[in-house]
Amino acid sequence: MTLNRRLFIQQVAFFSAGLAVGSKTFANQQSKFYKLKQKTGGEFRLIDPAGQPFFSLALNHIDPATLRYPENQHLWLNKYQNSMQKWLQEVRKDLLSWNFNSVGWVQEVVTRGVTNHRHSGNFTYENYQWLDLPYCHLLPFADFHQWEAETRYPDFYSEEFALWCDQVAREHCLRMKDDPNLIGYFYLDCPTWVHTTKESEFRGPLFDPDKLKTEKGRIELFDLATKYYQVTHDAIRRYDPHHLILGDRYNAQRPWAIEVMHAAKPFVDVMSYQHFGKPEEIREDLQMFTEKLEMPVLLADSGVPDYSTWELGYFKQDTERYAELLQQLKKVKNLIGVHFCGAYMRNKVRKYGLKDRQDAPDREAVIPIKVANQEFLQW
Repeated sequence: MTLNRRLFIQQVAFFSAGLAVGSKTFANQQSKFYKLKQKTGGEFRLIDPAGQPFFSLALNHIDPATLRYPENQHLWLNKYQNSMQKWLQEVRKDLLSWNFNSVGWVQEVVTRGVTNHRHSGNFTYENYQWLDLPYCHLLPFADFHQWEAETRYPDFYSEEFALWCDQVAREHCLRMKDDPNLIGYFYLDCPTWVHTTKESEFRGPLFDPDKLKTEKGRIELFDLATKYYQVTHDAIRRYDPHHLILGDRYNAQRPWAIEVMHAAKPFVDVMSYQHFGKPEEIREDLQMFTEKLEMPVLLADSGVPDYSTWELGYFKQDTERYAELLQQLKKVKNLIGVHFCGAYMRNKVRKYGLKDRQDAPDREAVIPIKVANQEFLQW
């Protein structure tokens, strides 16, 4: 605890002075895995296993169950012969055709309500092998996502939390540790450190934000977050010394605490954010975070649904806003990836995606997105 307090005070002092504690990358920087490289002048780049610069332009939310509704399951059974492998080979062709070069978080929202808001299951190691694209994988260490409506907060200081993290790492990381296609591991999607949403309001935030008004409270949060990131980091590194740790996917549009991010710095390689604001706001916020923390940043989730089209029974994609977002992000120093919350297939809950439930691409969305992706990757 004393060491944590000293680290916090040191980091705050450096931050206030406009400096930063040097971030430590724990990933084994062998050539066959994705790694970070800091150029002369301090700018970070993601490097692929072949040693070439790589920018992760990924699609999020890829759920095969969208093809298994009663009215369309014949497509799954006949076109894909009830085979996940055959379907993922089709997914791969689509993503490459649309000029995405990787896969972000694959789980898709499948129920949405104040008492039950859940996502589909994660991909297995075999699923990723069949997909055969660079990918990121989310580890289920805890469930205090902002949309999670059912579980209580864990005790990061307890033995049971450490044992659970070890179980997660054994289950996931040991199998993936030698996979050159794995970019890195995410943790939570929009953790509720100091905020709530309508789904999580019943339990309140994990930490009382009023305590941040005092130095004692800020230190308390730093200590708590340090324990969380240390336990999760150590669990991964017991089984996978190679791959990048991408950490929590903070919601940049909700209240956040810099103390949490400073606590994460020694234990993650990248700062990841979700942001659904205007393109210029996203650029400004990401630039602010990378300057505050002197860390590479990843836009881990951002979408452009056109909610004005709700009367159609689904949401169109605002492709002009998508193209503008990519243009704005060219200006962000230390950005290593953009993961698009476009969804591969439109289900009945999210109601937007790049293919409909009859497995047909939405050409109005796909064509301009493909063009914008190509131009961005060429840049």
